[in-house]
Amino acid sequence: MNQPPLPEERTLLIVEDDRPFRERLARAMEARGFTVAIAENVAQGMSRAREVPPAFAVVDLKLDDGSGLDVVEALHEVRPEARVVVLTGFGNIATAVAAVKYGAIDYIPKPADADDILSALLAAPGHKPQPPENPMSADRVRWEHIQRVYELCGHNVSETARRLNMHRRTLQRILAKRSPR
Repeated sequence: MNQPPLPEERTLLIVEDDRPFRERLARAMEARGFTVAIAENVAQGMSRAREVPPAFAVVDLKLDDGSGLDVVEALHEVRPEARVVVLTGFGNIATAVAAVKYGAIDYIPKPADADDILSALLAAPGHKPQPPENPMSADRVRWEHIQRVYELCGHNVSETARRLNMHRRTLQRILAKRSPR
């Protein structure tokens, strides 16, 4: 299979609603040779993607006004060869598959640093990533799953407990604790 080469143009769009992270990542990527444009929501991201389609993009999956996948789709309409990495704090297989279907080249769970993102953006087409050196513990995976279901239930403890087949008080105790490492 013949993969397209990496773009020589180093334009990057960062669509992220977490302001401190967005600004820190923008500075880090500028230091690595990118010309960076930023957006804080889906509407801005789609607008910037259409105005000056970047060669690369880093898009948060869950933004205040919708899904980052809408930005990925809009970018690929105007620049099909753009290399997009999707970031998420709520990673799961379904959203990873959806991100790839919309054209993302990689899907990275938060917290991610600039080097991880740069490696994903510049990975040779068809490159197979190495397994993580420090995979999440079973406790962390369980906690992430509970948080995702809680989020999907609109922070309704009773509904979350029902869907997880868990006692409501047990769920409340878990939600009150910090995330495991």
